[in-house]
Amino acid sequence: MDWTERMAAVWAEADGLTDAELVRRIDEIAAEHPDEPIALFERGGARDSTGDEAGAETFYRAALAAGLPASERSQCVIQLASTVRNLGRPEESIELLREEFTDRDDDPLAEAAVAFAALALVDLGRPVEAVSALLHTLTPHLPRYHRSVHAYADALLEGPAEG
Repeated sequence: MDWTERMAAVWAEADGLTDAELVRRIDEIAAEHPDEPIALFERGGARDSTGDEAGAETFYRAALAAGLPASERSQCVIQLASTVRNLGRPEESIELLREEFTDRDDDPLAEAAVAFAALALVDLGRPVEAVSALLHTLTPHLPRYHRSVHAYADALLEGPAEG
């Protein structure tokens, strides 16, 4: 098996591994290419999966700084945004997602980014903005009522109707 296949095999077994074993096995494979952005990303993911948010953040940032390819970059930014949110920095989470996904609706993970931004908005006490964003993201997938749901999502941000 090549490097990528071995890494995928560990992730496929992740639910049956202890946290320490998952990190050890990912780190062991990643050590073959220690400075490669994808290896740094995988090491961050292992820590993220085992609850080591601070460790995950370090590796995610290193992977991005090292030039993680676009195919993994979006995923890494979402995981980093989730991590910093879990570390109590929801504003930073939203900013990371905005920087990465603004004007990139064609990114396959753009809608996932909205979900993570919505979680951060709730943490900031802005649940109405979160619901509005989620409704806008959901609207294109509805079989009907696009215009109505879109209008209601906009109206949420305007506040309750006077009268």
